[in-house]
Amino acid sequence: MPSLNRVQLIGRLGKNPEGRFTPTGKQVTSFSIAISNRWKSGGETKEYTEWVNIEAWGRLGEVCQEYLHKGSLIYVEGRLKTECYEDKGETKYFTKVVALTLQFLDKKPADEPMLHIDEEVGEYEPQGEPEVKSEK
Repeated sequence: MPSLNRVQLIGRLGKNPEGRFTPTGKQVTSFSIAISNRWKSGGETKEYTEWVNIEAWGRLGEVCQEYLHKGSLIYVEGRLKTECYEDKGETKYFTKVVALTLQFLDKKPADEPMLHIDEEVGEYEPQGEPEVKSEK
C-alpha cells in the first residue's frame, strides 16, 4: 500500500537556529517556526499560532544557520518524524519536521537572488525509531 509523509509550511522563526554535530560528524540545525491563522468571529478578529519544531541536516542545516534568524519568513517542505525520550520514568513523545526543501521568503534587495535549497534525502541520520508500547 502506498504511503506519503510530506509537510509544507510557511512561518516565521521564533528564535535563531541552533546547530550541533552528531558523533559521526554530521551537522544538524534545529529551530521552530510559528504558523499563525487569523479569522473573524462575530466581527472580532481572532488568531491562533501553531509552533512547529524543524530539523535541517547537512548542507541545508549549514545554510539555515548562516542565513536564518529570529523573525525570518520561510517556506519549508519535509517529513514528520516522531521521537521519544524518558523523563522521570515516563516515556514522552514529540514530533518534528525533518526539512528537505527550504525557501527564504523575506524580501531582499533587488541585487540579491532568492535562495532555494533542496536537501539530499540521505543526509538525515536517524536517532532511533520510537518504541510504541501497546496496552493489553
